[in-house]
Amino acid sequence: MKAARYLCRLAWAQKGRVALGATLGTLWMAGLTLPPYLLSRAIDDDLAPGWVLALLGAGLVNAWLAMLRHRTMTKIRMDANFRTVRALVEQINKLGADLPKRASTGDVVTIGIGDVIAIAASLTVTGPGVGAVISYGVVAALLLRVSVVLAVVVLLGVPLLAILLGPLLGRLMKVQNGYREAQGRLTTRLVDLIEGLRVLNAFGGKGTYAERYRADSASLREQGYRVASLTSWIGALGTGLPALFLAAVTWLGARLAAEGAITVGELVGVYGYIAVLVVPVSFFIEGSFQISHGLVAARQVTRFLALRAEERLRAAEPAGLEVAPGSLVGLVSARPEESVALLEGLGGFDGTSLIADHDAALFAGTLREVLQGRGEADDEAVHRAVHVAAAQDVVAGLSHGLDSMIEPGGRNLSGGQLQRVRLARALLAEPEVLLAVEPTSALDAHTESLLAGRLRTARAGRTTVVATTSSLLLAQADQVLFIEDGRVAVCGTHRELMESTPAYRSVLA
Repeated sequence: MKAARYLCRLAWAQKGRVALGATLGTLWMAGLTLPPYLLSRAIDDDLAPGWVLALLGAGLVNAWLAMLRHRTMTKIRMDANFRTVRALVEQINKLGADLPKRASTGDVVTIGIGDVIAIAASLTVTGPGVGAVISYGVVAALLLRVSVVLAVVVLLGVPLLAILLGPLLGRLMKVQNGYREAQGRLTTRLVDLIEGLRVLNAFGGKGTYAERYRADSASLREQGYRVASLTSWIGALGTGLPALFLAAVTWLGARLAAEGAITVGELVGVYGYIAVLVVPVSFFIEGSFQISHGLVAARQVTRFLALRAEERLRAAEPAGLEVAPGSLVGLVSARPEESVALLEGLGGFDGTSLIADHDAALFAGTLREVLQGRGEADDEAVHRAVHVAAAQDVVAGLSHGLDSMIEPGGRNLSGGQLQRVRLARALLAEPEVLLAVEPTSALDAHTESLLAGRLRTARAGRTTVVATTSSLLLAQADQVLFIEDGRVAVCGTHRELMESTPAYRSVLA
C-alpha cells in the first residue's frame, strides 16, 4: 500500500501536467478512430475529394497531438525521477553517519539507479492509460452504430484479455521482488569486494570471495531468467492476443458484409476501428507491466525513506558526558564504538558541530577542491590547515601540489595521507565544535607528535573532542574521559589516569 501511495503522490504532485497528458492522450487515441471513419465514408461516397482532404487533415492533427503527448509524458517521467532522487538525497543527508548501519551500499546504489528509473517509467501510463480507456469506449460506440454483435464482441473481448494476463502479472511482480532483493545483495558484495581488494590480496582471500560472488551472480542470473521468461510471455501475449482478437473481429465483420448486414465501406471502417483498438489494448498490457515494475521499485524506495537515524541525544545523555567549552578533550574506551556513539551524540545537539570521521568520504577533484569542500577558502587558510594536519609532505609529494587530481575515495593516497587530508578538510571548515574519530591511527610517531601539538594550538579557544587511544594526542588534552559500559567511569588528565586507572593503562597499551 505504501508503494502505491507513493506513486499516487508523485502523480498528484504534478496533477496539472498529468491532466494535460491525459487530455492529449485521449485526444490522440480518440483521433486514431477518425481516419477509419473518414475512410469508410470516402469509400461509400466514391472517394470524394472532400473526404480525402479531411482524412489528410485528421492525420496531420493526430501527428501533432502525438508529439505534444510524448513531450508531456517525458516531462512527467523526468519530474517523477527528480522528485524521487531529491527525496533519496534528503534521506541520505538525514541519516548521515547512520546510513551504513541502516542500509547496505548495494541497496543504495540499486535504488538510486534502477528503482528511480522504474518509478519514473510507471508514471508515463497516467496519460495513455486514461486515453486508452476512453478510446476503447469510443471504438465500442462507433462499432455499435455499425453492428451490435461487433460492439458486444469488442466490449467482452478486452476484459477477457485482462483476465488472461492478470495471473501472469501477479506472478511477475512476485518474481521481480525476489530478483530485486537479490540484486541489492549482489551489488553490496561487489562493493565490498572492490573496497577490500587490497586486504583480500594481502590475506589471500580474493579467490574465495570472488567465488562467492560468482555463485551469487549465477543465482541472480537464474532469477533473471525467470523474470525474463514471464516478461517474454507477457510481451508475446500482449502482441499476439490483440492480433488474434483483430483477426476474429475482422472475420466476423467480413461475414456480416457478405451477408449484406453492413456495407463494404463499413467493413473497411470496422477493420480500421479494430486496428486502432490494438493501440489501447497494447497500452493496457504495457501499462500493467510498468505499474507492476514501478510498485516493486517503489516498495524499495519507501522502505529506504522510512529508515530513521538513531536517537543520538539518548545515546549521550546517560553517559554523564560534560565537555567544557573551548577545551581539548579526549575520549578513551576499550570498545571504540562506545566513543564513536558519544561523539555522534554530541554532534546531534546543534548545527555548529562537525564530526571528522576517520573513514569519511573523499570525492574526486583537485586536492584544493577536496579540502575546500563547499567553501571558498584562500590559499593562506588552506596551507594553514595543511600545516596543522602535518600534511605538507602530502602536497609536496603530488605532481601539481594543491592542483593535483585526487581520485574518488582518495584511491591515489596512502592511509596516512588520507587521514591527514580528512583532518585538514575538517580544520579548514573551522567549526565551533570539532569531533574527531581516531585522527592519527595511521600515522607514525613523529608525524603524530607534530599533529598533536599543532592541533592544540590551532584549536585554542574552540571545543575539540577526540576519540583516540593515542598517548601523544591524549597528552595534549585538557581533560581525558575514560568510558566504560557507555558511561564516563573516570576523568582527569592523561598523566593522572595513567597513574590511577589500570584499565586506562591497559587500553592504551
